[in-house]
Amino acid sequence: MDEKTFEEKRHDQLTTAPKASEADAAKWVTVDEQADGVKRIAVADTAAVRPGRTEG
Repeated sequence: MDEKTFEEKRHDQLTTAPKASEADAAKWVTVDEQADGVKRIAVADTAAVRPGRTEG
């Protein structure tokens, strides 16, 4: 039996609830590592909710 990857396990966990959708498994953050070892963590453009002010 093949072991599932972290991403596969994450997807399964986030989409098994009765009202869950594929959007629930979308990544909320992105991690970029530069050549000098510095990591940049940012909220993904595809995140349903973003920090900061809201209009209204």
